[in-house]
Amino acid sequence: MTLPFKGAAKRLDDLDLPKLGARIGVGEDEIHAFLDVETLGHGFDAAGRPVILFEPHVFYRNLSGAARAKAVAAGLAYSKWGEKPYPKDSYPRLKAACAIDETAALKSASWGLGQVLGENFKAAGYETVQDMVADMMVDEELQLAAAVNFIKFHKLDIALRKHDWAAFAKGYNGAAYRKNSYDTRLADAYRKWSRIKDTPWPQAAPPAPSKPIPAPQPPKAETPPGEAPTPTPVAKQGFWAALLSLLLKLFGRKPS
Repeated sequence: MTLPFKGAAKRLDDLDLPKLGARIGVGEDEIHAFLDVETLGHGFDAAGRPVILFEPHVFYRNLSGAARAKAVAAGLAYSKWGEKPYPKDSYPRLKAACAIDETAALKSASWGLGQVLGENFKAAGYETVQDMVADMMVDEELQLAAAVNFIKFHKLDIALRKHDWAAFAKGYNGAAYRKNSYDTRLADAYRKWSRIKDTPWPQAAPPAPSKPIPAPQPPKAETPPGEAPTPTPVAKQGFWAALLSLLLKLFGRKPS
């Protein structure tokens, strides 16, 4: 893992929101509301690194034995959340934690726009936490995609489609969501964005025209046992053909 944690740091563009929202059956207004309430509005800090929050209590539970003791002694790990205040910049802690156990350290930070905890790398759609962090350094679209994958994995997309803001906030933030009014803030943000014109999202190409379907034919009547089949009626002749046939009969000639 590149310890400076700096990559392309590409920002979101207008089409990213409706494109990612379509993955879970919502429009860009729901995604805008999520970004307004659940994120800082940007996925990279002033140094071009992914926005993170290193959680010492998560680092503690991802360690054991001598590694845990070393982390505790260095002030990088403790057993319960909230034991000490968070520093303004989490990266010095993260880099020191990586020196003890890189995988455990990366799992112990929340990453990018959606602040997806590294422990949730599989729910975010990755094989390893290192893969997730590598994408977090590249593009805010990938950061948001990880959050959308997490939402879908935990079936929170159902609440988002229903605009059940309390259920969504509880699933994303935990039972204490009311403490920060996440549900009412989501509802307010959605109302704001629903009054703003959406970004045009190109629809899928229309399906190719289907082949003409032949007109249905009436079913053939079955001949009862012992009876001769009903002859198929011959198509009516045109007027001039009928007149020619009559004249030939009158003059004793057979039609050729």
